[in-house]
Amino acid sequence: MATVLGCIADDFTGATDLAGLLARSGVRVSLRMGVPQGPVTDAAPFEVIALKIRTSPVDEATSRAGEALDWLRAAGAERFFWKYCSTFDSTAEGNIGPVAEALMARLGTAQTIYCPAFPENGRAIFMGNLFVGRQPLAESPMKDHPLTPMRDSNLMRLLEPQVQGTVGLIDRLTVARGAKAIRAELARLADEGIVHVVMDAVANSDLEEIAGACRDMALMTGGSAVAMPLPALYLADGTLAQDAPALEVPNLAPEAIVLSGSCSAMTNKQVAAYLATGAEGFRLDPLDLAENGPRAALDWLATQDLSKAPLIYATADPASVRAAQAKLGVARAGEIVEEALSACVIAARDRGARRIVVAGGETSGAVTQALGVDRLEIGPEIAPGVPWCFCQSAGHPIALTLKSGNFGSENFFSEALQKLEAL
Repeated sequence: MATVLGCIADDFTGATDLAGLLARSGVRVSLRMGVPQGPVTDAAPFEVIALKIRTSPVDEATSRAGEALDWLRAAGAERFFWKYCSTFDSTAEGNIGPVAEALMARLGTAQTIYCPAFPENGRAIFMGNLFVGRQPLAESPMKDHPLTPMRDSNLMRLLEPQVQGTVGLIDRLTVARGAKAIRAELARLADEGIVHVVMDAVANSDLEEIAGACRDMALMTGGSAVAMPLPALYLADGTLAQDAPALEVPNLAPEAIVLSGSCSAMTNKQVAAYLATGAEGFRLDPLDLAENGPRAALDWLATQDLSKAPLIYATADPASVRAAQAKLGVARAGEIVEEALSACVIAARDRGARRIVVAGGETSGAVTQALGVDRLEIGPEIAPGVPWCFCQSAGHPIALTLKSGNFGSENFFSEALQKLEAL
């Protein structure tokens, strides 16, 4: 069947986040790792293309997003969603705004919305300001993000330097009045020449009204949660067939590996909690990797019982991260860790690991590329926005979960493995 909604995500964990929420509908969701080559085959009702462009040069990011859009159009999509992080991870140069404008130009549409709210994960927008739990974005741990430190909480101020068009706001007072009021306000702003509209949302009910108002826009943008109501809306009006296909879960061997490259505050807690369960762990040191490569980690992995799901991690506190970046450079410090974790996942797969847990957006991109994964079928959620996914690697069936740094509870790694065991 033709694709109903075509989605483009700026990193791999963000893509699985979005795909997992769409899959709550029970309808088949396909996640492509990068822009597929060749003609469209076996398109799912919901197609998500995962790119690795969050911190790419703007020209590269807009070009790759344009290629993804072209493929999704060929798959039959007429509605599109540009997905970025619920903490609006970006710099003054982009890439959220530039990609949105490039997609708008290709689609010939004059207005879009921005709504990174994700209430289930503590992301709320009020009067244009983004909150992480009860903290303004600029006071949250995101202020120390190694690649995209967020030092302002106001989404309009963050977006304005990134775009050519004018930026406006539909605040919570309007959103609370429902979809009809939102549509009317969007029309009024369009008459005033407002191109980029930030949407307040503090609860799932707000997202339902926003989705209801914007469902027929050529392009919506935001975090994953504002797309979550769309499947039900499309089913209700017949845009999506009631008998749309669902996922079949494969049988998998029990061997597993947990890999963590994220240095977020939550992932630090998750690593500590997992090690506290008695799990075996090996910490990667970027400075040692720069000098000696991943041999020590690979040698350690070769001695581990994979049925007990050992952990290999580069997760560290902000001071340690800054120290490594100061000596190696920001980009190289990240690349070294990604290269090591990629080598480790291949070694684990070749020793029989069929259940793989990955923490960190950049890490997830590196791991999936190393495994040669170009498509994931989306399964059940472990935590809001974090599903188990199923794929093939070197002819083997693999279960893979790709967790954004700040998502999940402190016990996420254990919960993930338990969830898969229960399927």
